Amino acid sequence: MTGALADKVILVTGAAAGIGAAIATEAAETGAKGLFLTDRDETGLFATAQALSETDTQVSSLAVDLSDISAPAAVISAALDAFGQIDGLVNSAGLTTRASLIDGTPEAWETLFAINARAPFFLMQAVIAEMTARGQPGSIVNISSMNAHCGEPDLAIYAATKGALNTLTKNAANAHLADRIRVNAINLGWTETESERRMQAETLGKGPGWQTEAAKALPLQRLLHPEEAARLAVYLLSDASAPMTGVCMDLEQTVVGAPG
Repeated sequence: MTGALADKVILVTGAAAGIGAAIATEAAETGAKGLFLTDRDETGLFATAQALSETDTQVSSLAVDLSDISAPAAVISAALDAFGQIDGLVNSAGLTTRASLIDGTPEAWETLFAINARAPFFLMQAVIAEMTARGQPGSIVNISSMNAHCGEPDLAIYAATKGALNTLTKNAANAHLADRIRVNAINLGWTETESERRMQAETLGKGPGWQTEAAKALPLQRLLHPEEAARLAVYLLSDASAPMTGVCMDLEQTVVGAPG
């Protein structure tokens, strides 16, 4: 998809590592004119920006914590100061904090919804306002989750945030179809990222061999790779995917409830 994002400025959240970093890299490799990157991990964000500065894509960044209610406005302001326009948005930042119906807390609810649903809503609001003010088309991609369909028991609150994000995706898509602003989501399955490795090995105590055991039960004998999600995200950002909008696309190897 060389040149797929030519002349476009793309804003990517959660760009310090994992899915967000992979999407930023793919966007640069497919010719994005500009990338504005944000994440709360300042060190990781700087590393991603530095790596991409060696490409032909102009890169700017801002370290913020999207749980701060003022963060979305700060991100949009900084992106417009840097580039004067935003043609695409990827809401990739998110938390996967475990919290079930039994042990979920008000604090977990507030934090997960703040980052996984509230921040994407206000980022979409501001980006759509900027696009319509210029009278230009645009594309938004929300990184959702297969858990939006129901969710693992220990991911009840997380699943609820992704269900909310999918509803917002469809709502925004239909509200702004006539503005030529497309909004789609990727229901991402189990993907091998730095944060997932830490979660499984350390937080959940499964140790360094967790991935080998997990892979045995999967059709491809491996987890998904961030680059696979990145290719799909860039396709959805590009004009090649038009007029697709309001779609929440599953990217996973298995169907919950189907024989393995």
